[in-house]
Amino acid sequence: MARMDAAPRGAAESRGPGAPKFGARVWIGAGFAAAIAVIAAVAAWPIYRSGTFALLFVAGTVVAGGIAAVAWWRRWSGWAVAGALALAILVLGVPLAVPSRLGSPDDVVRGLGELAAGLVLGWKDLVTVELPVGSYRNLLVPALVVFLVGTCTVLLLAWREDRAAYAAVPVALGMVTFGLFFGRATVSAPLAVGPVLLYAPLETGIGVAGLVACLLWLAWRTHDERVRALQRAAASSGVRISRRPSAADRRRTALGAGMVAVALVLAVAIVPFAARGAEREVLRSAVGPDIDLSAEVSPLSQYRALFADARADDVLFTVEPVVTDGVVGGLPERIRLATLDAYDGEVFRSGGEGAVDAGRFVRVPSALDAGEGTPVAARIEIDDWDGIWMPTAGRLEAVAFDGDRAASLADKFYYNASASAAVQTAGGGFEAGDAFVVRGVEPAGTELAQLDAPGSPGGVAAPDSLRTWMDEHAVGSGGPALESVVALLRERGYLSHGLAEGEQEPAWVAAIPDYTFQPSASGHSLARVDTMFARLLERETDPRAVASGNYVAAVGDDEQFAVAVALMARELGFPSRVVMGARLSAAEPGLATCDEGVCRAQDLSAWTEVQSAAGDWVAIDVTPQHAQSPSLDTTEQRDPENVTEVRPESVEEVVPPDPAQEDSATDSPDDEEAGADLAWLWPVLRVGGIVLVVLVLALGPFLIVIGTKAARRRSRRRTGTPAARIAGGWDEYVDAALDTGRAASRTATRSELAAAFATPAGAALARDADRAVFSPADLSVDDVKGYWAAVDAERRALRRERGFWRGALATVSLRSLFRPMAPEPGGRTRIAERGRRRAEPVRPMP
Repeated sequence: MARMDAAPRGAAESRGPGAPKFGARVWIGAGFAAAIAVIAAVAAWPIYRSGTFALLFVAGTVVAGGIAAVAWWRRWSGWAVAGALALAILVLGVPLAVPSRLGSPDDVVRGLGELAAGLVLGWKDLVTVELPVGSYRNLLVPALVVFLVGTCTVLLLAWREDRAAYAAVPVALGMVTFGLFFGRATVSAPLAVGPVLLYAPLETGIGVAGLVACLLWLAWRTHDERVRALQRAAASSGVRISRRPSAADRRRTALGAGMVAVALVLAVAIVPFAARGAEREVLRSAVGPDIDLSAEVSPLSQYRALFADARADDVLFTVEPVVTDGVVGGLPERIRLATLDAYDGEVFRSGGEGAVDAGRFVRVPSALDAGEGTPVAARIEIDDWDGIWMPTAGRLEAVAFDGDRAASLADKFYYNASASAAVQTAGGGFEAGDAFVVRGVEPAGTELAQLDAPGSPGGVAAPDSLRTWMDEHAVGSGGPALESVVALLRERGYLSHGLAEGEQEPAWVAAIPDYTFQPSASGHSLARVDTMFARLLERETDPRAVASGNYVAAVGDDEQFAVAVALMARELGFPSRVVMGARLSAAEPGLATCDEGVCRAQDLSAWTEVQSAAGDWVAIDVTPQHAQSPSLDTTEQRDPENVTEVRPESVEEVVPPDPAQEDSATDSPDDEEAGADLAWLWPVLRVGGIVLVVLVLALGPFLIVIGTKAARRRSRRRTGTPAARIAGGWDEYVDAALDTGRAASRTATRSELAAAFATPAGAALARDADRAVFSPADLSVDDVKGYWAAVDAERRALRRERGFWRGALATVSLRSLFRPMAPEPGGRTRIAERGRRRAEPVRPMP
């Protein structure tokens, strides 16, 4: 212990009955909070990476410091501080956290609604949006809460004189971990410092900086409390203390510094080195997309329905060039709709088991890194396309929605960068009139013959007929082999979009000049593909085909041929997928294109994409030719596909099996058979639920306090003997006085408390309570009711004496609830061994 030979100090820093003075504890606490705020901002920067976030950090921290200073100076209660913070969020929320809503009064009102939703749902939305989020929608609201509420809380806790001040450390660490938990799923690149390689340097530095700041503040706080204790002891005993540290003090300081140094070495060197091969698990890693596309109907199975007479000429969407500063931007060659990468032998889908792409659909905040390539841009306006698949161009870089549903479309837009596909789930998909501008890049084209096969990921085995046909015609391996068999398959295939021609010529037949109709069945299962290649093998062994040179035998369209090419590519070691979309231009004749950017149903196509060893996806057109028809003699002599079976006279009834899932398009049920339209119910329930959650979070704490006090009052009024119930009425009167801001000494008598409260009936209540407690006379129920009526009148008078708002604050005040747990102000203090003190309170009067 320090030598007591110096004059006592620190009296000027004590908080007397007047306004508090700004001492060392205040300034060092402010420095600690500022350091934590800066460290938390550095940790959260990768989430936002925008100037708006920097402005929010500066403004939020300054306002939080101002609120904390005024609250500490004026000795505000916790409810007053919470009200000030709520008002600050209300005023600063739209300009700082929802800047896109700054504008007209209607936009500001919508911004306030998004601010309220962000307080509840912004935390979850933050981990479902691709980083960086910038100022996207209301995702800055969590940052506003962290830097406004967090900084103010750290300051007020650090300035406290009791042990509650140590709660500032977990709050500070919570601010720092906000950026780490909600941030990237990958760590920063290793940093070489001479011969030492530091793994995850940024994350390690942030963690170490936050830990050191908390340890330094805790060390100073402990030292300050010890000095103040010695000063109080010196002031009471008159012994002077020395300010010079003793040998024991120096040993403790050296030991603490050594422990901190060892902990930092372990944290910086050993821990990142040991965890260098492990994946970083953050909140973003555990949250998947909000949609499951594997359960959606495959658009490829609906491909044949697009060529029906009632649908073929419908305009699905229109593509226009984008004019920027008077310069017309380049249009993409293809418009992508759906990328299908999972095949189960029946249907090609997006995602699910066996998918080629491991990416997931995420929300895009502002822009993506599309990589290198030719910039393209297009404005797309929806007409009769009502699916969830969204037309995009190349590798997406940015998208901007127009129209009345722009906000809803932006909110429900998801993108899979690995598949270069997007979906729109607002209201179940697109509606006529929706419009948006897409910007992206088209990678440099690569010739198929120049590709090397990286190795197929496996999947469903191809039919034997396909393998046999490839063994006979494939030459070489890799890209050259794939190019040759694709060209031969398209040459020996024949385009057909229907099974029956009917009495009237189909619209798609009329669009193809000099076309001879050939029927073909829909579907792209393994059985359908097997039939195509079985016919090819059969035709190649027919002497008439050798004589005529006509080997055309596989009849179908892009649905079957895209799947067939995808299976052939996998046989040669290429990961493959099927893409459905439209071409704005074509390098070869005979391929369907959108005339002047107007894409009709019959203009849609499907193609196959294969992945090279370098990771690039290369498109392969698969549409078969329609110039040379299959040989008529072969067609006429072919047995029917569905062989007629002669059934015996006596047959047994066979119960048909359960129908399998049908992915092909079906007719919609009649309006008369359809049930009631409840589409309006979910938006109403969703909005009502959000409002209810916000109200519960905002008013829940107040309701809990009010309910707790009501339960306590009910128990006092109805439990025990009449004397105990009268004593409970006195306790209720004292609690009401405490909640209105009056001070009550627990060592004072009832008469002394009544004199201190100075209420009209206080003295009478004290006298009646003393008589009930100490008098042996029996009390009636009417006496209890009369006493409690007087107590209720005093409670109402206490709440009303300072106005409505002060009365409301008294109703939700926590002073009366915490009074039984507070230490005795008049407790005697004894000095225990090793300088520790314990309080022994004097028992209060009944």
